[in-house]
Amino acid sequence: MAHLAYKIKKMNKRTAHNLTWVPVFTIGVIACFLGAVWSLHKEPWLLDQSPNEVLLQTSFNNLFSEKINIGLPLYLTTVYRFLGLWLLTIGSLITVYVYVTRLGTKTSRNSIFVILIATLSGIYYLVFNYLPSSPLIPVLYFLSFCLFLSVFFSKYLTD
Repeated sequence: MAHLAYKIKKMNKRTAHNLTWVPVFTIGVIACFLGAVWSLHKEPWLLDQSPNEVLLQTSFNNLFSEKINIGLPLYLTTVYRFLGLWLLTIGSLITVYVYVTRLGTKTSRNSIFVILIATLSGIYYLVFNYLPSSPLIPVLYFLSFCLFLSVFFSKYLTD
């Protein structure tokens, strides 16, 4: 065990640097992928149908069968396409920021870390308070793991 601690203390700077920027880059790529899926899916509200129906306390079939809700599918498609475009844009900004800076300075690392921590905290709040059965919870855990990994290995970088 002491040997492992010694190896971590003497970690190769290149390895630490790669384990700092690659996880954040991965977060950006996943955000782009999710944004593309929500933007291109024919009925994107069905991707997380079960937690939405729990939140609404009714099924989409009941909602869409009411005459007053005739425009609801179009509205939901528009909202989800906007969400998808927003995710695609944020994911692209993250990947480009990481690609350009490679998180080579302490300021660039800390800036993106603060933004991602605040964003993931807000998402955790919303998901666990309003959509606790969401199928995206494992994705949220993976994104958090990537961020933790990046923050952890950034400690081994000098400015």
